[in-house]
Amino acid sequence: MEHFKKLTVLSLEQALVLPYLTFRLAQDGMRVLRLESPQAGDPNRMVGENVLGEERMNAYYLCVNAGKEALTLNLALPEGQKTLHELIRKLKVDIFATNQLPKNYGKLGIDYDSLRSVKPDIIWLGVTGFGPQSNEAAYDPILQARSGLMDLTGEREGDPQVMGIPLPDMGSSEHAYGLLMKALYTRELTGEGACINLSMFESSVSWLAIPLSLYTSFGRIITRRGNTHEFFCPVSVYKTLDGYVYLAVGNDRQWKSIVSLSDFAFLDKEEYEKNAGRIKDVENLNRAIESVTRRLTSEQLLALFRSISVPISKISTIPELAADPLVERSFLSSRDPRTGKTLTLAPPPAMTPFLEEKHRELSFPPRLGEHNREIYTEALGLSEEQIVRLKEAGVI
Repeated sequence: MEHFKKLTVLSLEQALVLPYLTFRLAQDGMRVLRLESPQAGDPNRMVGENVLGEERMNAYYLCVNAGKEALTLNLALPEGQKTLHELIRKLKVDIFATNQLPKNYGKLGIDYDSLRSVKPDIIWLGVTGFGPQSNEAAYDPILQARSGLMDLTGEREGDPQVMGIPLPDMGSSEHAYGLLMKALYTRELTGEGACINLSMFESSVSWLAIPLSLYTSFGRIITRRGNTHEFFCPVSVYKTLDGYVYLAVGNDRQWKSIVSLSDFAFLDKEEYEKNAGRIKDVENLNRAIESVTRRLTSEQLLALFRSISVPISKISTIPELAADPLVERSFLSSRDPRTGKTLTLAPPPAMTPFLEEKHRELSFPPRLGEHNREIYTEALGLSEEQIVRLKEAGVI
């Protein structure tokens, strides 16, 4: 959409939660400026392999920072805060985002009231671990542990496990994305900005809609269950002749279709006709199903169950996923003009008009302070001598 290109985002970001959010906003065509300390920058710049052979451009950072520009600014200094306000005013920043601890808002001059006094209709987003009243630091696994996500992940008799993806980080990013879109819509109607405080803990807990509601309303305790499902059966991972498949039966009609197959006819029993009966005997039923699946290849089972419209999937490794035609056709790319290196980036949740226009290519993740001269000259009209002075003074 053309109007997204008119929006400017200034994000004091580090780690994953905000960089992933602004990566999504860049895919919409917004101008995203990532703001970092000139002394250290985002710690995630140093995470992962040094694939480019240069400092602060490590692999982990590269995955979610394409399509952005990078500025450095020391907000601990009064001149840094003054410069921030000038940037907001002259670049007409629409969205300011930060994942600093709340105790730093006033110290750095980035609190909502300060920035609203500079630009009254600014949309301000603060992402915290546990809300604006808490200064407790929170990494994704800590949030997984406290929110109950880890208790729901793992084998029934095993230890709690961390999830395979950082859902508190990525999920909070998606919730923030939705809140920003609502704020932009409201501003379009009323002309008013917004102050958005998003707690990653609250975001994480909201994903537990069923287990939390069932416990608080009915006393039903739900915990980890391995690969099976609390309410549907058979739903699990099954060994095949050459790998694994995941089978998901969601209703009694689908079960009837399975036992109509000759290989599974021996399971056409009265006690298994209803889902409740299958759940009651889940361990024996799963062993019986696997006695069949072990004799067939994954591809044979996929063809068999798809022929009767029962959901089934091969369990893809990341290399297999990358080769999936549905994924392969939607990858984004980003080419570094300095090194010639091309990044392949994960597909967006939905292809945007901006990405289609750009042939699914975004600018390369920026080096620390890469756009200082360009933007400070463009926005503030600073001379080369002034930029050098600010750099020597540790302001940028």
